[in-house]
Amino acid sequence: MGKKIPLWQTILVFIVLLVLLYWGIMVDTDAGEGHVVLIFAAGFASIISIINGWKWAYIEQGILAAINRTMQAILILAVVGLMLGSWVSGGVVPSMMYYGIKIISPKIFLFTTCLLCSIVSLATGSSWSTAGSMGAALMGVGIALGFSPAMTAGAVVSGAYFGDKMSPLSDTTNLAPAVAGTTLFEHIGHMIYTVTPSLVIALIVYLVLGFTHSGGTADTETIDQILGFITDNFKVGILYLLPPVFVIAAVALKLPAIPSLIGGVILGIPFMATQDSSTLMHVPSILNYGWETEVPEELIAQNEQIWGKLGSLLSTEGMQGMMWTISLILCAMCFGGVVDCTGMMGQLAELILKLARGTRGGLVACTVISCIVINALCSDQYLAIILPGRMFKEAFEDAHLHPKNLSRCLEDSGTLTSNFFPWNTCGATMRTFLQVDSSYIPFAVLNWLNPLVSIFYGFTGITMEKMTDEMYERILEERERDKEEALKAMEA
Repeated sequence: MGKKIPLWQTILVFIVLLVLLYWGIMVDTDAGEGHVVLIFAAGFASIISIINGWKWAYIEQGILAAINRTMQAILILAVVGLMLGSWVSGGVVPSMMYYGIKIISPKIFLFTTCLLCSIVSLATGSSWSTAGSMGAALMGVGIALGFSPAMTAGAVVSGAYFGDKMSPLSDTTNLAPAVAGTTLFEHIGHMIYTVTPSLVIALIVYLVLGFTHSGGTADTETIDQILGFITDNFKVGILYLLPPVFVIAAVALKLPAIPSLIGGVILGIPFMATQDSSTLMHVPSILNYGWETEVPEELIAQNEQIWGKLGSLLSTEGMQGMMWTISLILCAMCFGGVVDCTGMMGQLAELILKLARGTRGGLVACTVISCIVINALCSDQYLAIILPGRMFKEAFEDAHLHPKNLSRCLEDSGTLTSNFFPWNTCGATMRTFLQVDSSYIPFAVLNWLNPLVSIFYGFTGITMEKMTDEMYERILEERERDKEEALKAMEA
């Protein structure tokens, strides 16, 4: 291990990252990507680390550890690509869109979208599975009903991340209390106080938007055209909803996510044969490279916004379509791994901690801000929970605040804001699944409102539960015991 990197050099590393991201995403608009600039930033951070005595072998292990943390997410992305290949070509997604258009009223569409995604993600514990299946279908319904992709995606993301935050099956819901030092169900119970008003306000906003924009640019004739287009190009039916029902039920029954998604892929394959028996000869290539539904030029000329987007939602690039996102995750983890293992990210968190000035509200605000900053700079929601959790744990304890206050702050911000940044693993995934740009963020009401509610509670003291004197004494004893064990290990 090397020496502590000077603060000015740490700040320089993050300034270089931000400048490079601006160049790669905003200036070089032909590319609009962060892949190469993230590698450049990781290289610069590595050079600074080596100058300060850090060995490349140690830095490399840090990068590999960061990548390893995302391997499950990468595998899920690849399997969802396969699943969309079988579901789109097999008429599963078109059937979901068809019945959604037929059943859901435009006035309550956004409200229903958020509520449905909340229920599915609560049952599965996965925002990614929800967005990749239910969310993808609802995007098509929204286009048909005249809603902008940004509005629909915002409602999908709000609902999907509600379950990701509140479900006991979610990895982040288990990670946050483990880092903070509280129990899973204490953590979930305490989050109810911040997420309930946030979700209620979000649903009210979606109702208002629905009544204001219902019907949008799509009239009855256009909707009938869309329904006719779906039935002309795909066979649809209630039985085609079996694969998504299976996936939701399997994950809700606590079966592992990846085997459940693979089951959804396999269930979709027989439905591919019902569309065209010859597709069975091309199953591997369809699952790998995807399926394209061509929209006639005259329809695109009639309304490019609706028909152009609908065509892309009824098409998929299969597993290969996920490789752009997977490569972005790998590039982001190169930078995140360097700044984590060399302590640069911890230094930034310490700097933010000084701004708290010992007040309860300041402590909560700094925790929330740290989670958002780490989501932006390290591109990983797990780091956005783990690093602030480590940094602020003793500060919350010394303020006699129960550990569940810290775990709630970590999820209110670390989990919910992870999708805001296109180069973050969650941000890249949401944009890939929903085929939308960052314009959805203002409409992801739950995701930006919940951190604000958390900060408000911190300053007002609402539901900020104190720990007992006995609990604090026990924590102090544990600290002393940990120090003694660490000293013994160093001596050994």
